[in-house]
Amino acid sequence: MAPSSVNGEIGAPAASPGPEQPTTPELLEQLRRDRLWLLQQIDGGRWPELRLDLAALERELGQLLEQAQERLGGPQA
Repeated sequence: MAPSSVNGEIGAPAASPGPEQPTTPELLEQLRRDRLWLLQQIDGGRWPELRLDLAALERELGQLLEQAQERLGGPQA
């Protein structure tokens, strides 16, 4: 599985500026991967006490990604 900024497998924190800033499509792709990772964790039974809140977060992230893609005029993933 690809590393996710959510699960701490990427070296630099997201907020620290680096020499090369990711493009908007790259950021959207990273968010898609993070959303998939979150969904896999929820489906796998992780954090049962937070399941409803995390599922709502996952849905909202999906809607945000759809809106961003529409505004950029690109194909939906």
